[in-house]
Amino acid sequence: MVILENEPMSVHTSFKVGGPARYFAKASSMESLKNALSFAREKHLPHFILGNGTNLLVSDKGYDGVIISLAGDFSEIMDLGNGKFKVGAATPLGRFARHTLKQGYAGIHKLAGIPGTLGGAVYMNAGAYGQEIGQACTGVTVLDAVGNIRELPAAECGFGYRRSVFNYCKEIPGHASTALSTGAGDDNGKIILAATFQLQNACSQGLTAADLEAELAECMAKRKATQPLNMPNAGSTFKRLEVGAAETPTQVAPGYYIEQAGLKGYRIGSAEVSTLHANFIVNAGGATAQDIKDLSEYVQNKVSEKFRIELKREIILLGEF
Repeated sequence: MVILENEPMSVHTSFKVGGPARYFAKASSMESLKNALSFAREKHLPHFILGNGTNLLVSDKGYDGVIISLAGDFSEIMDLGNGKFKVGAATPLGRFARHTLKQGYAGIHKLAGIPGTLGGAVYMNAGAYGQEIGQACTGVTVLDAVGNIRELPAAECGFGYRRSVFNYCKEIPGHASTALSTGAGDDNGKIILAATFQLQNACSQGLTAADLEAELAECMAKRKATQPLNMPNAGSTFKRLEVGAAETPTQVAPGYYIEQAGLKGYRIGSAEVSTLHANFIVNAGGATAQDIKDLSEYVQNKVSEKFRIELKREIILLGEF
């Protein structure tokens, strides 16, 4: 296992910003993962499990801890038969979704455009176009705080809208807090290693693999047309609302209120509220992490002032801001 010092996180996050991690390790096996965790304990430093960095904002000051990136053994897809799969936490979600689609299984095929890892998807119960990862998940394999591997049934994972038992932790600057960018962990020290899924054969729903491909193509076209995929971003900045403002009670999309507040295109530094989709903050070129955080807070304040609505960030903050 190679451990790098002062590794710039700007090359590991979709925002393309962030200062250096004190230490950066890639764990390709259970042994190397345990060694990396032991290294963090010996140094008396926090750790963070990183996947694709697609839902993460790292401070410009960096992260005074150990970033652990899962790879290798944690990227396997095991076909257990009859639509049952066991998938490693570092597996790209899109790869798994397409793998099952080609075999004619429905349930997660619309999630193929989400750029994160499987572990991060489980952590935050990622979803799109009416599908959520937790709907098909039957269990999660975790490494607990004392080094034991445990199997948690889905009923104990607390899946809800963009949440699970793994992300109930509060934001603690400089401490482990994982999301769609991650292999995942929580306040109790559990790290997601893999998850099992039971998918339904498309035929049982009167569909074919070609039908699933067509549904995916429609979702991908919609994503391309409505999201700023050509600019560094971390997906939706704010979570969907449970209820809208008094004058628009059925409107739950954060982007609607951000746009109605006149914030499309608003900038702080080189961080910009996307002109294509108001619930995306983009790096327009040379933005800092502080620019992005400040802009997200400005948006929250303006929407609160105008509509008395509290927007909650979906993006995870890591490090001292």
